[in-house]
Amino acid sequence: MKVTVVGAGAVGATCADNIARKAICDELVLVDIKEGVAEGKAMDLMQTAQIEGFDTKIIGSTNDYSKTAGSTVAVITSGIPRKPGMTREELIGINAGIVKTVTQNLLQYSPDVIIIVISNPMDTMTYLALKSSGIPKNRIIGMGGALDSARFRYYLCKAMDCSPNDLQTTVIGGHGDTTMIPLTRLATYCGTPAANYLDEAALKKVAADTMIGGATLTGLLGTSAWYAPGAAGGSLVEAIIRDEKKLIPCCVYLEGEYGLNDICIGVPVIIGKNGWEKIIDYKLNDEEKAAMNKSAEAVRSMNGVLSTLSI
Repeated sequence: MKVTVVGAGAVGATCADNIARKAICDELVLVDIKEGVAEGKAMDLMQTAQIEGFDTKIIGSTNDYSKTAGSTVAVITSGIPRKPGMTREELIGINAGIVKTVTQNLLQYSPDVIIIVISNPMDTMTYLALKSSGIPKNRIIGMGGALDSARFRYYLCKAMDCSPNDLQTTVIGGHGDTTMIPLTRLATYCGTPAANYLDEAALKKVAADTMIGGATLTGLLGTSAWYAPGAAGGSLVEAIIRDEKKLIPCCVYLEGEYGLNDICIGVPVIIGKNGWEKIIDYKLNDEEKAAMNKSAEAVRSMNGVLSTLSI
């Protein structure tokens, strides 16, 4: 079993580290465009094998996709973060070209691969990967909801002073500060509503903190986060390889579900050996439906930039 991670930066390397520690594949390939980076990080990771107790073979490749041949799952983390003064059109223009090329290169050597997209803007890059590849929709998954839901759980456990492992949280919608929708109504603590323990004001604060969770970390670190995004990517790979049938909020292509069409956006899905296998209908109330529609409009606006690009 082979897994590929494209992009050996902080997120990609952390994702690879998580996958190796879980020992869920025989071979793990790191690919990067910068000479020597993937090879160096693969070597560094391999030197932890005895310490961590895994036998996964990790190799690095500078833009040689032939080494990825036969991959079951590939994670795309490559692209650049938005820089000060950069418009969203500029960011999409750069990352769209990267993601499209990476997708084509992966499929050239692994035509049956399942692709997980982490590159930003994630909803639009997931949509691009699907549309430009022409592969079945279940084999393209955007990671965003898995990360956002973990951040929701973090802020909720802080507010409740409890273990995050006793909480169930879900974030749907777009993967952005103004587009994600933390479903506070459905958040639970050991099977009971979180609303039994926090008042409405406290729950709204948890939701607001969740929505700017990424921006908060960027402000503290001076760059995008990597531990949680890498771990979220690794958890999706594990759910696929182990055929876990796990319910994870992910960005997938909708054809009528949640009243939306021709869009990749976050919804609860079952993840297994075939990629995403089923969309779960959470029966949103009117307020949540309105928020979902508003989020979809913002994502469509972002997707619209793709039509102006020559890629």
